[in-house]
Amino acid sequence: MNLPIFIAKRYLISKKSHNAINVISYIAITGVCIATMALVIVLSAFNGLSDLVKSLYNSFDAEIKISPIIGKTFLSNSAELAELKKIKDIAFYTEVIESKALLKYKNKQAIVTIKGVSADFLKMSEFNNLIHDGEFNIEKNNVVMGKGIYYKLQTSINDFSSPLSIFAPKRGNTNSINPDDGLNEIKAFTAGTFSINDDFDDKYVIMNIENARAIFDYTNEITSIELKLQSTANKQSIEEKIKSILGKNFTIQNKEEQNALLFKTFKSEKLWTFIILVFILIIATFNVIGSITMLIIEKKKDIAILSHLGADSKTIKKIFLSEGLMISLVGALSGLILGVLFCWIQIKFSIITFSEGYVVDAYPVKMEITDICLILLIVLVVGFFAAWYPIQNLFKTKSNALN
Repeated sequence: MNLPIFIAKRYLISKKSHNAINVISYIAITGVCIATMALVIVLSAFNGLSDLVKSLYNSFDAEIKISPIIGKTFLSNSAELAELKKIKDIAFYTEVIESKALLKYKNKQAIVTIKGVSADFLKMSEFNNLIHDGEFNIEKNNVVMGKGIYYKLQTSINDFSSPLSIFAPKRGNTNSINPDDGLNEIKAFTAGTFSINDDFDDKYVIMNIENARAIFDYTNEITSIELKLQSTANKQSIEEKIKSILGKNFTIQNKEEQNALLFKTFKSEKLWTFIILVFILIIATFNVIGSITMLIIEKKKDIAILSHLGADSKTIKKIFLSEGLMISLVGALSGLILGVLFCWIQIKFSIITFSEGYVVDAYPVKMEITDICLILLIVLVVGFFAAWYPIQNLFKTKSNALN
């Protein structure tokens, strides 16, 4: 066995002449363990929550969205779009009309965004996963609205006695002095509600595209096209192909580009969370510095004996450096095991639950091997410097130790 590691292991597990050194060593191991466990749990919880939010957004947003660069609408029967429909790797093709409207129910009203969609929308988006109450039914005059709008208007699902009124300005000029003559109106019924987050729940009402065309005075105009590709399709090459067909007059966005701010926010939040927890880890490793310093002071006679037996300064330094690394390694491995065990229990048994009304019943957790490896590396690096620092002062006092 390597001599420095053998001696370091003996120092770690043997009882010291001063019991305080044992206590400081145990505190150092415990501190590293708790900090490592916190890193695993917090980052895994953050991964789970991020994935949940992304999945909710992904259920609403299309895999690829096509919208005009200039103006609000474009024609759905253009030659370019006919060519687009011929791409074999496109699984679903949905035409969309999206615009503001006034929604009124009895004596309550709200400004909402109407999203009129064609038949493939439900197949493309798997929107059923987001339904909170009722069902996704936009046939005839049925609509599905966000939970926030539903609560604001205090409407009822399938209330056929009191329909909703949806108003939107007529296109073109109106000469009537009666303001109502300048508005289109259709009656609708609430078939269900969905829940994503406040940005969507307080904003969107979904209806079929024919009713949206009627309320906004459109014939064959649309505001965007949403696509879902075959699972085997090469997304990047399909995007390039779409751009070559449509030219420079359209914006083609994938899911990440549609929610660029969301994805950047998640990445930056995870980074800063990791940095804060690493600072906590660094504070916890101060106990390693204390433990090594106390051990060096106690083992002055051992250092002198080893020196007389022929051990050079490099060998003696390796002993105490190995001691510090062992403290960090024991704490790190203990923390990783406890952190992974806690996350596994949460995934398997859902011990931390949400109250009623949330999209999921329990707090989502997702462990990633890259996080585990990064945490272990950071703990060992911090542990190395925590052990290295007090050792640098070892030979400054070596001559005094030998006297």
